[in-house]
This record gives sequence, C-alpha cells and structure tokens, in this order.
Amino acid sequence: MVAGASIAGPALAHWLHRRGAEVTVVERAPELRPGGQAVDARGVTKEVIRRMGLDATIRAACTDTAGAHTVDADGNVLETFRVEDDGGDGYIADIEILRGDLAQVLYDDTRDGVEYLFGDRITELTQDADGVDVTFEGGDRRRFDLVIGADGLHSALRSMVFGPREQYVRHLGLVLAFYSVPNEFGLDRWLLDYQDSGRSAMLRPIQDATRAMAMFSFPSADFDVDYRDIEAQKRLLRERMGDFGWLTKDILAHLGGTPDFYLDQVAQVVMDRWSSVRVGLFGDAAFSSSPMSGQGTGLALVGAYLLAGELAAAGWDVEAGFAAYEARMRPFVEANQEIGRLHAHSLTNPAPKPEPGAEPEVEWDFELIDRAINGVELPDYAGVPDSGPSIGAPVTS
Repeated sequence: MVAGASIAGPALAHWLHRRGAEVTVVERAPELRPGGQAVDARGVTKEVIRRMGLDATIRAACTDTAGAHTVDADGNVLETFRVEDDGGDGYIADIEILRGDLAQVLYDDTRDGVEYLFGDRITELTQDADGVDVTFEGGDRRRFDLVIGADGLHSALRSMVFGPREQYVRHLGLVLAFYSVPNEFGLDRWLLDYQDSGRSAMLRPIQDATRAMAMFSFPSADFDVDYRDIEAQKRLLRERMGDFGWLTKDILAHLGGTPDFYLDQVAQVVMDRWSSVRVGLFGDAAFSSSPMSGQGTGLALVGAYLLAGELAAAGWDVEAGFAAYEARMRPFVEANQEIGRLHAHSLTNPAPKPEPGAEPEVEWDFELIDRAINGVELPDYAGVPDSGPSIGAPVTS
C-alpha cells in the first residue's frame, strides 16, 4: 500500500503494478489537487519517463515555456535563459509541467490497474515480520505486505513510525508561495523573475494562456504558521511582500480569490534510514531536497523506478529490497540536497552586486550539478517481471 497520491505515490504505483504487485493508494484529499508550481524533468529523469511510456503524454501537457528573463524593478531585462540551454537541462527544462497536471497524467496512467482510496488516511498501523495491519480513518481495517509513505514533507506516516517531524525536517531559511492569477501581464511563453535583497517575485506562463502562475519567496529564519491555515499564510505573504517592487502589488491583488494558493517553508528531510521492517518512506517524505534543488520530481520518478525494481529483484524480500534501493539512491539524494542548500543559501545571503564591468564569481560546482542530474544508474532489471507501460509504447525523447 502507498500513502499519498500527488506525484511520488502514483509514480511508485506505476512501477509496482508493472512488477506484478497489487497496489492500493490512499489519499486524504477528496480528489487530485490541481495546479501547483511548475516541476521539471532533467537528465536521467527523462529516461525514466521514456521507460514509463509517458514521454509523449507528459510533453503534451507541458507549460511550453520558451525561457526566462530576469528583470529589474522597471521590467528591463537583465539576463535571458532559454529552454534549449544545457541540452534542455538548464534553468528552464524542456520538460516543465505543473505539478497538478503531472499528477493527473500519472493517475490516468494507473487508475485502471491500481486501487485508489480518496478522502481517507491511515490512522493506525502495526507490523510484524509478515505484514502490516492498517486502520483507516473511514473505519476499514486491512492487512498489506508492505506500506510505503509518499505523503510529502509533512508526512503523517513518517511521524507515526519514525518519530516527530522535528527530528527530520530541516528549515532552509526561506518561505515559498505560489498561486494562479489572471494573465493580465502579457506573458507569452516567457517567465519573468524579479529579485532583490533576498526576496523574489516571479510570473510564469502556463498552458492556459488566460492565466499565469505567480511565485514569491522571502527569507524567514523561523516558520511557525500552520501549513493548513490558509488565511494566516495569506496574511504572512502580504506582510512580507506587500512593499516589494515590480508587479508585486498587482499580483497580490488577486490573492483573495485564487483557487490554488500554497505557502510553506523551504525545507529538507534528512534521515539515516528510509525503512523500518515492512514500512518504508519515499519521495519528499523520506528525502525532500526542497524546491530550491529543482529536482524534487526527478527524485520521485527515479526513486519510484529503483524502489519497485529492487523490491522485485529481491523476490519481494523487503529488507533486501529496501537496502539495495537505498544504496543506489542515497548518493543521488545527497547531491540534490546539497544543490538545494547552496541555492537557498545564495538567496538568503545574496552576494553584493559586482562593480560595473567586473566578472561575477562562479560559485556553482558543475561536477556536483551533473551528479544531481545524472548521477544514478538505472538498471535494466532483466529477468524481473514487467507488464509494460499501460499507455502505448515508449517514445524516444
């Protein structure tokens, strides 16, 4: 059984089903959540998408962003990044899709072969050497061979089995907010990004040309707003960004009526182990690298392929499968978490502006970036059961 039906959960369900497992996914929300921030697929993640048989479907749902302009307070372009930079693995990836749209693709791909339970959650579980007994909020009691928590940064399953969130969640000193607004700003395939003194405001195009996605970030040493209290979050955003320049006032004017507001701390999850007997953690619940890494979706999709593959290759010996999965995945996770920490630090401690004509200092370790994008092997898992993709044949990217 998998807890969580955003991206990580359905992606894992895809591969577990293909490896021959019967899969149940439970999601506390009554339905899939639409919208959300744009997420990217880079490097080795593109190969996982190809092996899933979803390359064409995901690309058809992409934002179709051409690139990004960094601008000053008056809207003058300072720097330009294009989608074709770095082979499509740069600042704007050639596979860029709204989180909700990717979740919909993964759900549509798996719903015929996977049991989904919406509007429910795990309230209690006990495990032994042979299985896990689960009690649901709705009253049902069922037994599963293993349970995987893919329920995000604030994972309830992690707290239930491994201990309180304070043991594992590391705040990186930033708060991130985003929501959709009417596209009254003339966006046409180009993202606009304004930054000043550690704060930033961004507008990005989406497939619906009548709307745009707004995103804000600001430094905050502490974060004590309940992630479920939307009105308190909106008040915080107005307090911290109300005096910011550029188009911020016009963007905040739409805050009250937006249908998909999200605000949370920028944080990572750091754990010594991701499993306990027959309960495992996966995705942000186990190893959030934060949005500052740009690789949260990559970790989820790559991790889903490896976790299901190693469990099946071990003949569903969960101890051996979890151990092999973690050995393959942890260096990839650590590289991406380092990228996330570096990026967050650069935003919370911005360098002074260089003198006119001076060359900017190069701060990024390009070998680390390559390890964060491509630094994990994808075994073929020859001899492991594979029922094949449910939507067409793999499409070469």
